[in-house]
Amino acid sequence: MVLASASPRRRELLTLLGIEFDVVVPVVEELTEGNPAELVVANALRKARAGRAIVPPESVVLGVDTDVSIDGALLGKADDPDGASARLRQISGRSHEVLSGIAIAVADDVRTELVRTRVTFRALGEEEVARYVASGEWRDRAGAYAVQGLGSALIERVEGDLSNVIGLPIPALSRMIASLQDH
Repeated sequence: MVLASASPRRRELLTLLGIEFDVVVPVVEELTEGNPAELVVANALRKARAGRAIVPPESVVLGVDTDVSIDGALLGKADDPDGASARLRQISGRSHEVLSGIAIAVADDVRTELVRTRVTFRALGEEEVARYVASGEWRDRAGAYAVQGLGSALIERVEGDLSNVIGLPIPALSRMIASLQDH
């Protein structure tokens, strides 16, 4: 398997699963405008196809895109502490969806799946937001938080696949890999 992603969290999860993989980091311009669920699947597909173009033809290429959706739009990753603070204030005391698109490309066979997880945040005070942002954990994270780290203290409830919120929906990926083996 070839992971078409720079995400250290995806690498960690694949390693925990015992999956042998290589990594390529294709340059892909991610789509940001439109239906959030469609966007994450389209971005995962773009990553898988771009990765497919630079590896041997027999390779199985995995592309994944995870983002936070609230009010009909994707939040994306914050560029700076102010952006992280703004994202945390926006999701404070509210529920949002973590959406992941998964794409697996093998030869001419491309399969995609969408995974949704509902996350509800506690109401956060300004001091909590400032303390979390000062930790730096928000960097390179969709929605500016990490459920598997200090960010777990900000969350009231997770409904659905926790591995999806971390950045790689393991049950869906396992189903997709099994379907390839059955094919």
